[in-house]
Amino acid sequence: MVTKLVTGISGGCDSTSAATAAVRRAKEKLGGRRIDLSMVYSSSEYDHRKVVDAVREATKNAPLIGASSGGVFTEEGVMGSGVAVSLLSSDDIKVFTALSEGVKDDPEAAIKKITAKLPDNVDGYPHLTAIALIDGLSGVGEEITLLASYLFGRRLGIVGGMAGDDFRMERTFVFSDDSVCTNALSVCLLASKMPLATGVAYGHTPMSGSLKATATSGNVLREINGKPAWDVWKDETRDAARRRGIDVNQLKTPSEIAQFFANYILGLATEKEGEYKIRWPISTNEDGSLNFTCCIAENASFRIMDGSNPEDQINVTAESVRMAKESARAAGYSEFAGVVVFECVVRRLVLGDQFFESVDRTKKELHTVPLLGWETYGEIQLDSGKFSGFHNATSVALLLPDCDGVA
Repeated sequence: MVTKLVTGISGGCDSTSAATAAVRRAKEKLGGRRIDLSMVYSSSEYDHRKVVDAVREATKNAPLIGASSGGVFTEEGVMGSGVAVSLLSSDDIKVFTALSEGVKDDPEAAIKKITAKLPDNVDGYPHLTAIALIDGLSGVGEEITLLASYLFGRRLGIVGGMAGDDFRMERTFVFSDDSVCTNALSVCLLASKMPLATGVAYGHTPMSGSLKATATSGNVLREINGKPAWDVWKDETRDAARRRGIDVNQLKTPSEIAQFFANYILGLATEKEGEYKIRWPISTNEDGSLNFTCCIAENASFRIMDGSNPEDQINVTAESVRMAKESARAAGYSEFAGVVVFECVVRRLVLGDQFFESVDRTKKELHTVPLLGWETYGEIQLDSGKFSGFHNATSVALLLPDCDGVA
């Protein structure tokens, strides 16, 4: 049996009805095949417990992974508010799920609990890829990614994202089988006969000179070059923002500041010239410090990045898919059962109504390949030897092979 991935998407006010409609649509496309995995992403206004229960009932309790999101999309359309479901059926991929709570309090203990629940190897399925979903407000995206790399080992590829809540910044949730939890980590291990291909891309470019994080505390950036971080940020972006009709001194509300940071974001210097790891400041504090979705290392060098070029941003998701397709060709296959996209919610802020154009370009890149996408508070793409790790303002693509297309 070839691998088959199908999707369904639905909106509406009622949580159970939206989830039921989405999973029903996906099942119609599956045509009676066995369901090996449900992937479920749900906007914040829904009761996630009801969403998960509806999908579990409709799939006869097939393994499930998912999260609250800042928006969802499939090949059928984009919804700022909705439920998206993808169903996987395959003899070429084995699925294992695990969940650990308390991720914010002790990230290492959470990862160790996960690794204890998952197999080290699966006979006949030599390629291992983990989908990791993290509480989006835990502030430990970077730590989880690095710990996962160390504890799982280099043999394992990791993709994933941090759960969202439509910029409410109140509570985010991850799902694993029947569990719906905050302050948690949910992992789905995919053991496959062929390697799964991934790609990551972003659309921001450097706009400031080199800056240094001179005082930090976990995911809080307190000072830049010895000055309050928010003051420096405004100084460095003032002229560029003014050209776009923005007065940085008039930014007051959390939504205004979040929109501003979506365009003017932090880019950590990497060992490769011209390549940056993007970090999103999600909010400011009264003392002028900035909150991030992951740890910011003291004395880290970075630049403030400009994401205001719409053409660069529109092309990002399609570019991440192209990169994944190149990896797939190198692995020996060129036909795909489906793609899962972990898309930063920042990109929806930057693009606004043009976000639809980004999804449309991605669909053209994929032709008829099914697409499941959700908007995250941070993305993971960890692949040894490549630009990888924890990211913000990026698009991460995971391609699933169709064994009929193996070279």
